[in-house]
Amino acid sequence: MRMIAVNRNAWRRMLSASVPAACITDPLSIAYLTGFRANPHERLMALVIGPDSALLLVPDLEEESARGQAREVEILGWRDGDDPFPVLRSAIGDPRLLAVEKEHLTLARWERLDAGEVSDCSEPLRRLRETKSGDELDLLRTAARHTDDVTRSILGELRAGQTELEVAARIDALITATGSTRSFGTLAQAGSDSALPHLSPGDRRLAGGDLVLLDFGARHRGYNADTTRMAVVGKPDAEQLRVHQAVLDAHDRALEAIRPGVTCGAVDAAARRSLEKAGLGDRFIHRTGHGLGLDSHEGPNLEPGSTVRLEAGNVVTVEPGAYIPGWGGVRIEDDVAVTADGAEILTAAERGLKVIPD
Repeated sequence: MRMIAVNRNAWRRMLSASVPAACITDPLSIAYLTGFRANPHERLMALVIGPDSALLLVPDLEEESARGQAREVEILGWRDGDDPFPVLRSAIGDPRLLAVEKEHLTLARWERLDAGEVSDCSEPLRRLRETKSGDELDLLRTAARHTDDVTRSILGELRAGQTELEVAARIDALITATGSTRSFGTLAQAGSDSALPHLSPGDRRLAGGDLVLLDFGARHRGYNADTTRMAVVGKPDAEQLRVHQAVLDAHDRALEAIRPGVTCGAVDAAARRSLEKAGLGDRFIHRTGHGLGLDSHEGPNLEPGSTVRLEAGNVVTVEPGAYIPGWGGVRIEDDVAVTADGAEILTAAERGLKVIPD
């Protein structure tokens, strides 16, 4: 995770004379600020930050892990059956104004907290997380490298007759073999299923003539990669080759547009114009990409009309696609770090249409 000096800087940037305290409840924000990552499920976990100190309140079953991972924060555990809110209220004290993550703190929990006037720190925290440190970029590079290794392996193993679920399970096993875990639920889609961008894998078998879409990523020490590659069972027909090339061209136009100062909307427009020229503009039904980091989907988003400007240290996906109901879909996705003078492509596996023996 991030070095403690960076964490301290992040704390200071969230607080001010008018906002002297913060209560952070999103587990990913807590991971970013302390180095401790856990999923508390329905239990309360909160980081209380003051001008000179911080307290991390965790479920008792996470206390030992928190003590081993979190840095320069007081750790306090609470047991199942106890009410953690009086402890949390006491830790917060009575600040004039309390910063909270309105996007995460539920109304029910806010009512129990009863802390008075609040300020939303969701956006400042999101902005902090969008610009990666050198250490974070190294972790993302490793996640991307592991993902590339899996891409090369699975494309060599695909065969007609395998089910989507079997392919997805094999991808997950290959990710585990790299020493990473998966970033999100792996997608393996065959034939017309590939026209549904987020359809979960099922019992459909890969058959002659099918496009095969694979979308997956490795998570290394908390940081995520995300890639999509395409295959076809048997010799591809002319339309499959045409659509794949059109999507690859759009992907490349977006990559060429990425550099500091360019708006996210301009990158999306570069990909969208390319697909429109190929007659597939109406088949591109999502944004061009999203940010990557501790979450597999975070800012900045490469979406139509966005005026957010890219900065060095941002890491985004580039993943244009074209989806034709009843026929299939093509998406090609890479992870890209914005550098001082352009872009660094983190995922480097072959982007061509892989032919699978039928």
